Amino acid sequence: MSRAVAVVTGAGSGIGQAIARHLAKAGYAVTVNDLRREAAQATVDDIKADGGDAIAVEADVSDEAAVQALFARSHDAFGDCTLLVNNAGFVHQSRFIDLLPADFDRMFAVHVRGTFLCTRAALPAMLARRSGSIINIASQLGQIGGVELVHYSAAKAAVIGLTKSLAREVSAQGVRVNAVAPGPINTPLVKSLSADWQRAKAAELPLGRFGEPDEVATVVVFLASESAALFVGQTLGPNSGDVML
Repeated sequence: MSRAVAVVTGAGSGIGQAIARHLAKAGYAVTVNDLRREAAQATVDDIKADGGDAIAVEADVSDEAAVQALFARSHDAFGDCTLLVNNAGFVHQSRFIDLLPADFDRMFAVHVRGTFLCTRAALPAMLARRSGSIINIASQLGQIGGVELVHYSAAKAAVIGLTKSLAREVSAQGVRVNAVAPGPINTPLVKSLSADWQRAKAAELPLGRFGEPDEVATVVVFLASESAALFVGQTLGPNSGDVML
């Protein structure tokens, strides 16, 4: 049986960091990617302190050559990727009328192009083995939209569409593709939004609170497990009730 190997992008903090830690505890060898080398290494140090196995790889997921190098490093260290978690992302708050094309393009480059490039790098080996899992971290704002977050919401909606379409292509070949669309989570990303935005969003949530990174990570571990064998093209929503399906 091949080794369980996860590549988690954007895992230097927040949700990605929690996902990497939980996967390591579940027995995965984890390639921890982040745009910042020191952040990725801090996650790796935490994993190793808990007895897990991980390496840190700095890469911009929107850069094709950097993504190829990321997966080459992961393969050299651990073998084929059996689980890809496309988590890398950022947030930028702006009214639509003030939104610059460069801001829009960068949002799609990281969230959508990054998901495409990393998936393209991981998928061939999964198809050859007829086994693998890809989990894309979207957002509930990709389902309902967000004030002053048009470009972010649009990019996350694209990630959900990519997830569903790819799942239809590759599920019969043994590769499961799903998404997780968290609501607001207590991370540096959400805390970078304005206090007014955070107060307004918290007031809308039926649960009455933002989530924690660990509460998203456990959903990812479930989707990656055999217990989720029937989950294909799904978008699970740990979102404090902001979206109810």
